[in-house]
Amino acid sequence: MQQLLDFDRASMIEFCQGLGEKSFRATQLFRWIHQKGAQNFDDMSDLAKSLREQLKLKAFIQANPLSKKLVSSDGTTKWLFDVGQGDFIETVFIPESDRGTLCVSSQAGCAVGCPFCSTGYQGFSRNLSTAEIISQLWFAERELRLEHGVQERVISNVVMMGMGEPLQNYSALVPALKIMLDDHAYGLSKRRVTVSTSGVVPMIERLGLDVPVALAVSLHAPTDELRDQLVPLNRKYPLKELMQACHGYLRYAPRDFITFEYCMLEGVNDQVSHAHALIDLLRPKGGVAMPSKINLIPFNPFKESGMKRSSAAQVNTFAQIVQEAGLVCTVRKTRGDDIDAACGQLAGEVVDRTSVHERRARNGVIPIEPI
Repeated sequence: MQQLLDFDRASMIEFCQGLGEKSFRATQLFRWIHQKGAQNFDDMSDLAKSLREQLKLKAFIQANPLSKKLVSSDGTTKWLFDVGQGDFIETVFIPESDRGTLCVSSQAGCAVGCPFCSTGYQGFSRNLSTAEIISQLWFAERELRLEHGVQERVISNVVMMGMGEPLQNYSALVPALKIMLDDHAYGLSKRRVTVSTSGVVPMIERLGLDVPVALAVSLHAPTDELRDQLVPLNRKYPLKELMQACHGYLRYAPRDFITFEYCMLEGVNDQVSHAHALIDLLRPKGGVAMPSKINLIPFNPFKESGMKRSSAAQVNTFAQIVQEAGLVCTVRKTRGDDIDAACGQLAGEVVDRTSVHERRARNGVIPIEPI
């Protein structure tokens, strides 16, 4: 039995041709699934009855089972989905006056192990399939339309910023992105779909070639010495390589800048010296300036991290220094923190297969002295 949420349109055409059907039938089926949220083949009235009977025998459409739904006081919604074998993932919808943004997970857990992230603290279990990724959007769009009593699209933006490192699950990510962008499915703009990465350098260029969407880089530190501790992947792909990859991605990107995410941690990466180091990184003397937008993120504390959120005054000072240097810098508004749906709080529940706590103990604690 084929899970049809696994298929982008090219794969759907191939599947339908294997059933003896022409390609336009695949497009019809694709629209029923993604535009109309249909799950029952009998509801697909413009498909031939013979095809519907074949589909009942050879295919299914099934979203990740819902385990829990929470709604924040600010309107943010978080769904907890059961993806089997003891693993649960989280998906978050953030409504705003001019957009509706869905934050989608790509893995059950995360292997990068950033010490200020709840997901990283949980460890890593496995990659999600394309169906498990896209079903988060399929379910949320269907649910929100029913909730609001509308037929038009509710979700206008998708950010791959949920649980996991998307570029470490590349083979499942790309078909999911293609479905999001397909005019016969969700029809999202490349500018409104964002992949967030902690810096998997080889896959950044591949993404630009295969399906260029907006890129956000989880930077969090302006030097290799500090970033090695905050984002352990930096030990494999240091900042020089990451910056080169980002410059290269701009050749394909739908936006003319890269977003750099920077979580503000008290006494760790929020000092004046860090702000100046960040300026030097993105606008090196004698080098090429990085077209960028810096997004300062207030840290959302959890007990196990041992870290604290930078004060509002310190965040504002940091932002002012960066802005006065001529760089675009904003402070992200925290949403959904009362239901643990804010940035860095998505933990779900996973069966860790990577011994994350043992590795963290070996590597020691992060430095807290300013550079």
